[in-house]
Amino acid sequence: MLGHRLRRFTLLAALLALAVLFAVLSPFFLTTDNLLNVALQSSTNIVLAIGMTFVVTSAGIDLSVGSLVALAGVSMGLAAKAGAGTFAMLAIGLLVGIAGGVSNGVLVAAARIPPFIATLAIMSVARGVALIVTGTRPIYGMPEAFRSLGAGRVWGIPVPVMIAAVVAVAGALLLRRTVFGSYTIAMGGNEQALRLSGVSVGRWKTVVYGFMGLCCAVASVIVTARLNTAEPLAGWMFELDAIAAVVMGGTSLAGGSGNILGTVIAALILGVLRNGLTLLNIQSAYQQVALGAVIIFAVLIDQLKEGRE
Repeated sequence: MLGHRLRRFTLLAALLALAVLFAVLSPFFLTTDNLLNVALQSSTNIVLAIGMTFVVTSAGIDLSVGSLVALAGVSMGLAAKAGAGTFAMLAIGLLVGIAGGVSNGVLVAAARIPPFIATLAIMSVARGVALIVTGTRPIYGMPEAFRSLGAGRVWGIPVPVMIAAVVAVAGALLLRRTVFGSYTIAMGGNEQALRLSGVSVGRWKTVVYGFMGLCCAVASVIVTARLNTAEPLAGWMFELDAIAAVVMGGTSLAGGSGNILGTVIAALILGVLRNGLTLLNIQSAYQQVALGAVIIFAVLIDQLKEGRE
């Protein structure tokens, strides 16, 4: 518990230091519009990183995140094209996302395929299906009510930011206050002991990946509504950002320990970093290099922490 608190303090200090740095380097950084833009840009990653926190806490990994975002998005786009209303679109998108996540869980839990391989396979399948059903072309034009989920504001706050906040609070409560969260932590800490205690580990592992799929669907709603487009190539490398936020936030890659608040702060750090570099006219290629360096640093810190323990 003390380690988590120290990590959160360190992350908050890093977030503040980055904000001060970019405020000095760019007069546009600390404006209200830009700070809301940072939160808006971070909302998708926060939602995905919450789901990834559960997966990594259970000692798993999910590489199919971006592809499931795309597949859920094109499913909603095709529904809109067929004349479906907003609620029907949302239901279809959520079902597709959950189905993709459950597929990962079944491959990992029932077929006993390593998470890296199983989710890599689903990543390829989901992306391929998204490209096939759309003929590789984006689907434009969503209902007005659906678009408000990405472009609308409530009391001046972007709706995607509010969605991300709800998912974060729900994730924190699920991880710390429910049987689902307790079993997720136990799976990563000592799966054999959990199995010997009579718990159906395979079933709960499938639920963990299903929850990740649900988060992919929610993120897809945000992305599709913001762009007003269902893009089969959407979500490219989203899994990288999600894993980076999880590891930076203090969730151990070895499993058994999850930190939702740390994940959220880390996602905001990545958002601030990208936003600040953009304001300074740093090319996106160099931004990717910076992100990769941050991930390496975070993993090294995690490994050193594991070594000391």
